[in-house]
Amino acid sequence: MSVNTKIISLEEFKVWKDGFQGILVATNGVFDLLHPGHMEYLEEASELGDALVIALNSDASVKSLKGSQRPIISELERAYMLAALEYLDKVIIFEETEALDTLLTIHPDIYVKGGDYNIETINQKERHALEARGVNIRILKYKAGFSTTRMIEKIAKACR
Repeated sequence: MSVNTKIISLEEFKVWKDGFQGILVATNGVFDLLHPGHMEYLEEASELGDALVIALNSDASVKSLKGSQRPIISELERAYMLAALEYLDKVIIFEETEALDTLLTIHPDIYVKGGDYNIETINQKERHALEARGVNIRILKYKAGFSTTRMIEKIAKACR
């Protein structure tokens, strides 16, 4: 499947999902500077079902959440890198600071977050809305030593 056909709008996703049969796994996030922690997490997530979908924060939502210096990589470039992963099926860019509406539209069978979260620290509105719709929420293992923020700090220190 072509990388560009994996990056779709929420409306295109609805059409795709109508023809999809199987277990749908979803996650969301910024995925600004991809690192081995992201790769391991996404590969593990993909093994939980038949298709993996990422709801990707837009540039505007990242700025709102992380500050004016972020994202480092633009939304289309981040989407392209994620879509290039063989174990990822669809990438949907969303504008809001919370992924709730996008996740409710995706309505996955399984929703995953990385091990840097636990069930109490994930977005609780998302958690309760997804649980109310029968979505299984899974927290995957954490790969220690990798963090986008630490990567940015290390690069900034090296440039001084």
